[in-house]
Amino acid sequence: MVEAKVYIGSDIVEKEKVGKRRSPYSKEVVSTYPLCSAEDAKAALKVAERAFEKSRKTPLSQRIAWLRDVAKRLREEKEIFAETITDEIGKPIMFSRIEVDRCIETIELTADALTHLRGETIPTDATPSGRKSTAFWRRVPAGVVVAITPFNFPLNLAAHKLAPALGAGCSVVLKPTPEAPATGYLFARLFIESEYAVDDALSIVYGDAEVGSALVTSDIPRVISFTGSVPVGNIITKSAGIKKVSLELGGNAATFVEKSADLAHAAARCAFGAFVNSGQVCISLQRIYVDAAVYDDFAAAMAEETKKLKVGSPYDDDTFMGPLINEEAKDRAMNWVRSAEKEGARVIAGGELVDGIFAPTVMADVRDDMAIVCEEVFAPIVSLVKVGSFDEAAGKMNDSPYGLQFSIFTNDLKMTQRALEEFECGGIVVNDVPTVRFDIQPYGGMKLSGVGREGPDFALEEFTEIQSVVIF
Repeated sequence: MVEAKVYIGSDIVEKEKVGKRRSPYSKEVVSTYPLCSAEDAKAALKVAERAFEKSRKTPLSQRIAWLRDVAKRLREEKEIFAETITDEIGKPIMFSRIEVDRCIETIELTADALTHLRGETIPTDATPSGRKSTAFWRRVPAGVVVAITPFNFPLNLAAHKLAPALGAGCSVVLKPTPEAPATGYLFARLFIESEYAVDDALSIVYGDAEVGSALVTSDIPRVISFTGSVPVGNIITKSAGIKKVSLELGGNAATFVEKSADLAHAAARCAFGAFVNSGQVCISLQRIYVDAAVYDDFAAAMAEETKKLKVGSPYDDDTFMGPLINEEAKDRAMNWVRSAEKEGARVIAGGELVDGIFAPTVMADVRDDMAIVCEEVFAPIVSLVKVGSFDEAAGKMNDSPYGLQFSIFTNDLKMTQRALEEFECGGIVVNDVPTVRFDIQPYGGMKLSGVGREGPDFALEEFTEIQSVVIF
């Protein structure tokens, strides 16, 4: 069991009251964490404000070495981190190990990106009103960053904030998800204990609304970086004040299986994209629009692929899907299925509990007016909707308040080109699921799915400001 600690800057602060995190699978206590208050958040921000005066002047070489050292130490402690992730959120161990590997890559990619964080010269005499000078613009650290992370990827999504923010020369206050406090603590400790660390540049506090509100509404931070739900993102946007706000919010990911597609490939990949991480991913495949000409064949193949997936203990190396994050999420998933059945949909795979775990579920004969396709389910449930054409599919896919990632399965080049023109979303995938994300790419959404982009090169833009310089 890991006992998480509060870091106010580089110093551990003891707290009397302690919270407990229980495994979603075994229900046993797997970690403890200090219960923080708004005052703890304010103290961390004040330390970060002072630390920024040092962090912004730290040589780039030191910051790059800092990130590479953290990546090295994380690689050495890979199994500890993987087991902690599995303990706290019930993610199957093979996927927890993959998350650690991706986190290492994210940090290393950020270190690489810092070497080409450049500006440009400006020809100030290019217009009649201008005159000759030496002028350029450059990127400078934005200031204090508040980073708030979710439970579904508690390590790698923290890396997508901490690595570029600290690498850019900012100071950071991290509030990890209450569902994975130990994962956040162990990760923050790698940064704080590194021989290349900037003193007090990183703090970590724990809590929910009270702590989050104190962080977001303070005048100290310059950047709020949040990954989570739309309702909370809306609150942050309204209460943050004049700050840079980067939001990675919800999604309702969809794909279109066109009649020329390789149906076996599409079904196998759709089963993966819908049910990996128990469907608890912003880009989990939730809506599959299938050409009527191949609907029955695809539905049968999808059901067959889903039934092959091993559901069970997240500690078994070959388990594909473990439990949902809590009992409330499991009950909500079951209610989604029962509600859809009452509206006329059919369960063709899953829809039941397997040793207490909600099974991966495929719903057929779903109509686009059913709640199960209109809202974000965030559970291992995918809906099949029959359509008569690409135009119908694209219209239904775009008819959503979300716009994170979509995909299309097709062997028709013209259909691919149409998808690139018509899909209203932040990312488009061809011949794979919209659940595909490479950490090197820009990642973010349109509409209610968020504002700003992650990915090392693009996150550095979020954590820096453009400064113009003119020399006569």
